[in-house]
Amino acid sequence: MDWLQAPDQWLARFLFQRLLGAIYLVAFLVTVNQFPALLGERGLLPAPDFLRRVRFRWAPSLFHLIGYSDRRLLAVGWTGVILAGATAIGLTELGPPWLGLPVWLVLWALYLSVVNVGQTFYAFGWESLLLEAGFLAAFLGSGPTVPPAPVIWLLRWLLFRVEFGAGLIKMRGDRCWRDLTCLDYHHETQPMPNPLSWYFHHLPRPLHRVEAVGNHFAQLVVPFGLFAPQPVATVAGAVIVLTQGWLVLSGNFSWLNLLTIALAVTAFDDAALGHLLPFRPSALAPLPLWWQGTVAALTLLVAVLSWWPIRNLLSRHQLMNYSFNPLHLVNAYGAFGSVTRERFEIVIEGTASAEPGPSAEWREYEFKGKPGDPRRRPPQVAPYHLRLDWLMWFAALSPPRAEPWLVPLMARLLTGDRATLKLLRRNPFPDAPPAVVRARRFRYRFTTWAERRETGAWWVRWPVAVHLPPMRLEE
Repeated sequence: MDWLQAPDQWLARFLFQRLLGAIYLVAFLVTVNQFPALLGERGLLPAPDFLRRVRFRWAPSLFHLIGYSDRRLLAVGWTGVILAGATAIGLTELGPPWLGLPVWLVLWALYLSVVNVGQTFYAFGWESLLLEAGFLAAFLGSGPTVPPAPVIWLLRWLLFRVEFGAGLIKMRGDRCWRDLTCLDYHHETQPMPNPLSWYFHHLPRPLHRVEAVGNHFAQLVVPFGLFAPQPVATVAGAVIVLTQGWLVLSGNFSWLNLLTIALAVTAFDDAALGHLLPFRPSALAPLPLWWQGTVAALTLLVAVLSWWPIRNLLSRHQLMNYSFNPLHLVNAYGAFGSVTRERFEIVIEGTASAEPGPSAEWREYEFKGKPGDPRRRPPQVAPYHLRLDWLMWFAALSPPRAEPWLVPLMARLLTGDRATLKLLRRNPFPDAPPAVVRARRFRYRFTTWAERRETGAWWVRWPVAVHLPPMRLEE
């Protein structure tokens, strides 16, 4: 059955699997470094409490079976790091062709176990995207075997939903995408600007219109080319790589853009990738019959599950970044259906004064990624993901106490909790915890060229409201 085999996609599989392994590596490092403080036994939203409330069938996780402890979480995380590192450097290629199948499925199951107990800290579209891509990667094979054509097409179908879904949600959402003005605001108000975002924001407005038009073309027209014969599919993949590269330069979006680029690699054939990777086996072994049968079953499964995302794409009430099943397979995707016009940030401060008056000294906690000190240049973080910093952006757009983790965060600061403080860039109370903490809401905007030259600052900010009043530990 020649139609099941894609001998001209060997290099695409080679590059895709290594990129995906590297992304899994980052994701598990984030888990090891941040999960215990955010969701551990003494976390802001403890996973054990969640497991007691939610049944296995609603959120399948290894922790339902073995119980949760921070030590077990770290065992899961470091196992993921090791296996992801092995796939990223190609160790699975050294064994039999079937070896990659259990390795990728274990990676998927381990990360699914983390995501399904991660609650709001793991409620991002790129989590489901990584899980879906990782599940499909298990059936690609490895080594000197012919890549299975249906799995290549399923990966392109995934990429189509990512891009086309994002394009539709924009056109159906914020009016500024239709009048091409969204990029006048987006670079400044995006969740976590990077070192170049200030410069992108200050591009001439006609270039922002070009950005918006280019986005619509890349997301609403180009994805159909993924299913065209070569070289059209390669051209479509190249356009997606270029536009995603532009997003990498302009902001911190975790591993979303890098993973989309990895998926776009599956649109290239060996003739195109051969200029970048001038090697491939002289002969490729055909797929064994059992593998062909497994691929056929996978294709049927995805076809059935695709009913829900297709219906969602056609709906006037399109959902963005939604999983229709607890296994996070064949999901709906999208991004920035609306764009905020003003930037607000929550600034957390503490004081050593037990009864702070007008003359009390308030010191500011500095986060690793989100804007704080106006003179600090926005850092480059992606593809690493600072989960607390991202949630602080959402908290600034929400009413006080709307985020269930924010008051526990204040309590951890009052106790000087080491795990929580490691999530921050600077602790202004290195010797002893503060007596009182508070949270104020500030309006931020990028400085102008003149303000930047005069002050050296990247931001201008001013207070607009009290987000959380002064709090003491006994409260």
